[in-house]
Amino acid sequence: MAAKFVIGKKIRQERPEDDIPEALKTSDGSRASWKTLSNQKSRHMSYRGKMTLMFAGVAATTAIILIAVLGVNWEAQFMSYTRSNMERYASVIADGLSESYDSVTGWSDEDVDRTIQSSSISSEVGVQVIDADGVIVYDDTWSRGAEHEAAGEASNAAAASRSKGVSLAPTDADSVVSHEIVDASGNVVGTVRLWAFGSDALLTKGDAAFRSTSYNAVVYAGIVAVLLACVMGVVVSRKLAKPIKSITSTAAQIRSGDLTARTGIVGDDEIGQLGETFDDMATSLERDLKLEHRLTSDVAHELRTPLMAMLATVEAMQDGVLPADEEHLETVASEVRRLSRLVSAMLQLSRIENGTTKFNPEKTDMIRLVRSVVEAQEQLFSDRGLRLKLDVKTNRRELFCEVDRDMIRQALINLMSNALRYTPEEGYVVVSVSQEGRDVLVSVADTGIGIAKEDLARVFSRFWRSDASRERVSGGLGVGLAVTKEIIDRHHGFIGVESELGKGTKFTLHIPRVQERTPQLPGDEK
Repeated sequence: MAAKFVIGKKIRQERPEDDIPEALKTSDGSRASWKTLSNQKSRHMSYRGKMTLMFAGVAATTAIILIAVLGVNWEAQFMSYTRSNMERYASVIADGLSESYDSVTGWSDEDVDRTIQSSSISSEVGVQVIDADGVIVYDDTWSRGAEHEAAGEASNAAAASRSKGVSLAPTDADSVVSHEIVDASGNVVGTVRLWAFGSDALLTKGDAAFRSTSYNAVVYAGIVAVLLACVMGVVVSRKLAKPIKSITSTAAQIRSGDLTARTGIVGDDEIGQLGETFDDMATSLERDLKLEHRLTSDVAHELRTPLMAMLATVEAMQDGVLPADEEHLETVASEVRRLSRLVSAMLQLSRIENGTTKFNPEKTDMIRLVRSVVEAQEQLFSDRGLRLKLDVKTNRRELFCEVDRDMIRQALINLMSNALRYTPEEGYVVVSVSQEGRDVLVSVADTGIGIAKEDLARVFSRFWRSDASRERVSGGLGVGLAVTKEIIDRHHGFIGVESELGKGTKFTLHIPRVQERTPQLPGDEK
């Protein structure tokens, strides 16, 4: 079965870890070495501390606002309740005194005492009864001695003696509840006034205790809420800080040179996405560093081989071992030309990668462009004993793409040169053009030696060569496929490769097609 590998825009190229030259590996084969900054701990408050403080602050602010709002509303409702309760007692006493009222003698002390006692009013509530003339008939602030003395006097002198008692009843209207006493004829014959002893807010000791207890309960609830918020802050911040600490620890490991360190954080939330992105970045960094090491080694090797060959030839001629004739000078010149081509190819690849190469996309008919390249290369293939064929697999006469013609021509020539180099005599090379969806496909298939499945992922690496599939037998530089890949990436396309060892290889360029507008028919204009 043929192996297949696609690289570029849709599927990224993977490079195995064993690509690093042995000379660049450390003892564990995975660590990089460079100096890093000192890892000093910050003296600022930790993230967990800030989260806990924030939770506590929010809870405290909420509790204060809630206590204030509840306090104002509850206080108003409670005071309304106590006043209403006092007014109910005053109404009951006024009704009782109205029934016992005598239009001639007024009230007797027994009638007043009996009426007040029958109302079941609390001993903490003061009662004062005033007749229609403003004379105090009854007052809870009088001493008992004064009341008995007043009770023993004649009826017409009773009012005078009673009014002589000193009343300590409050005079503030907010501290007293008053209710008129109306007789059977509908005449106002007096007034009942009620208040709470020791309070200017109509609160008995029981009411005051209940209010105080209620306020304390609200305050305690607020304190408990703040404490619970602190506990929640610790728990939540610990949960949130754990992945962040993991990312920080992993970053420190990477900074120290351990490029294999990963957070292992996954998830659909922001923290999970951060962890996955960080791990992807670390993987990319590890791969890039390995590629950098490998590139350094490969470049050194590629330059060293021709230089050593030239040095050996020149030294041999200097020592008289070899004659300084045209043949040996041509050997040196050949290696110099090879070095020149290698440096030029590397420079071109670098410029394409850095975006410094001038990019001139034009609307181009890919069928026509590919045909011109095939016709130009036909004689070269014929001289090598190979049969070159163009296969246009579409009924369309034209397939347009926005491309830099020179770049695409070079990419195609690189693929054809690759096929020329590794296809044995009497072999076939087929260049085809087709359409698939929104892409134009340009493929170069050969009947060459093929590529091993395990090597497909590395065919676009710089200076790559495979011992199992393609030994460089005809002077290839090892950067042609890398240049081709960068050119196709520049055109927002991708490149794929299919190969079977011993049977051949097929490279396919996927280039986005220009979407042509359907011409309007007369009368379609709006």
